[in-house]
Amino acid sequence: MKIIVIGATGTIGKEVVKLLEDDQEVVKVAHKRGDFQVDIASTESIEKLFKDIGPFDAVISTAGVAKFGGLDELTQDDYLLGFTNKLMGQINLFLIGRKYINENGSFTLTSGVLSQEPMKGSASISMVNAGLEGFVRAAMLEINDGIRLNVASPVFVKETLEAMGMDSIHGMPAAEVALAYKESVENLRNGEIIDVRKFD
Repeated sequence: MKIIVIGATGTIGKEVVKLLEDDQEVVKVAHKRGDFQVDIASTESIEKLFKDIGPFDAVISTAGVAKFGGLDELTQDDYLLGFTNKLMGQINLFLIGRKYINENGSFTLTSGVLSQEPMKGSASISMVNAGLEGFVRAAMLEINDGIRLNVASPVFVKETLEAMGMDSIHGMPAAEVALAYKESVENLRNGEIIDVRKFD
């Protein structure tokens, strides 16, 4: 199976690559590094990526940027960043990628626990994550060509918390988070919000 991992150099993406690359052909994609580069906020960049890579069987996206900040601090541009990048960027990976993926292929996007368990400062991120999950649930009602679409919902990642100098005791190791992405690709789930905590 040829699997494109977008965000392959990030904390979760690196663990997804490690988990899959022994048994699958993994194409590593990032914004500035990897085998190929992409700006997911640009439909032209996404189109070029899929044309350059050629036929593939699955896409896993662990990419996307959104702003964390207090309700009175977030600006219109802060909201638009998350909308343009993490939300529409990942949705466009699916909408454009459908033209290039092999029969019975799959897409796995990334939302996050803040869609269902918000906290102070997460208004923009919670909005984006919930939007992705809503899109996946609705889109699967119209997909009738054998293509599968899921979204993985990670909790706070231990390594990210440590890098930010925060208490990581309740964080989940990225290697355990990666198991949910493997499940999405290798099994027949479709239209699901996959809680990574069920695969640790």
